[in-house]
Amino acid sequence: MELHSVKLRLQEHLSDGMVTVVGSGLSCAEGLPGMGELANYLLTNIGSNLEEDDSTAWKEIGRLILSKGLEAALLAMPPTPALETAISSATAELISERERSVISEVFSGKRKLRLTRLLSHLVKPPSGLTIVTTNYDRLVEIAAEEADLGADTMFTGRFAGQLNENESRMSFCRGITMKPRRAASLQFRHRAIVCKPHGSLDWYARNGRPVFYAGELTGVSRLIITPGHNKFRNGYESPFDHHRSKANEAIDRASRFLVLGYGFNDDHLETHLSPSIRAGKPTLMLTHSLSAVARDFAFKFPSVIALEHAQKSGVTGTNAIIEQQEFFFPNIAIWDVDSFVTEVLEP
Repeated sequence: MELHSVKLRLQEHLSDGMVTVVGSGLSCAEGLPGMGELANYLLTNIGSNLEEDDSTAWKEIGRLILSKGLEAALLAMPPTPALETAISSATAELISERERSVISEVFSGKRKLRLTRLLSHLVKPPSGLTIVTTNYDRLVEIAAEEADLGADTMFTGRFAGQLNENESRMSFCRGITMKPRRAASLQFRHRAIVCKPHGSLDWYARNGRPVFYAGELTGVSRLIITPGHNKFRNGYESPFDHHRSKANEAIDRASRFLVLGYGFNDDHLETHLSPSIRAGKPTLMLTHSLSAVARDFAFKFPSVIALEHAQKSGVTGTNAIIEQQEFFFPNIAIWDVDSFVTEVLEP
């Protein structure tokens, strides 16, 4: 298959009815920690202030992390409540520290996020462009605003903001059109509806209710769901349940998907996303390395196009799975969002 033909197919995919799914791979590309770095950070920074039983449990989990990896270890041996709190706090600490560095560069004009460049080329429906992300960081929201889109996370208010989907949506209303004998028509600013079923670094609990606060708070735990069995259980508490429901509704309505750096290993989304892909909804995947599940989708379903980094005979390039066949394109990195925009959307 000729590269030119591939580029045309990729351009055609970015049309109406698309839902974008963003995984940790996109944040890692911007310099945020991946699962391996997070595991090392937890092993180094958790343990000194634990009670004896929790300390013993953490040592056992630590051995599993070294042999199986972080998520597999926490699935095999779910942490105690005290350990879960410690894991959540340390996770937020590492990610927020790295996030601050990236945001500072964006704010000062030294960096432009990959997703910002991509969003400029996507169709913006009047009802909002839905982006589902399993990430805790705020890079999706920042990318949206840098692309001159509103970032609708369904919270409203700057200090201890409340979860209120309708009020948040109405905050993007920019006018009203009156026509004779017709109902009034509301005009909305273009916006990204950001669904975060695993939580966000700016979500906290206050008096038993979830609130939004963009700053740093001392001694207050963020509302994020860490890997392991507790992920699924906690995912049904507010605000996770509302964001999960909105994500799944959008996935069910979607006519196609754009999947960026996501490995298809999340129970919250897979109950809807995977069946939709199996049903034949066109899907484009961009990632550094396809997970086993993603690769299986690409080879089983002709409606899936998957792009990943590859190296053959010392030459780096892009490995593409298209119509269940594998192709190698040397000296081009269209699996990376930045290069994808440059080579495919801005040739």
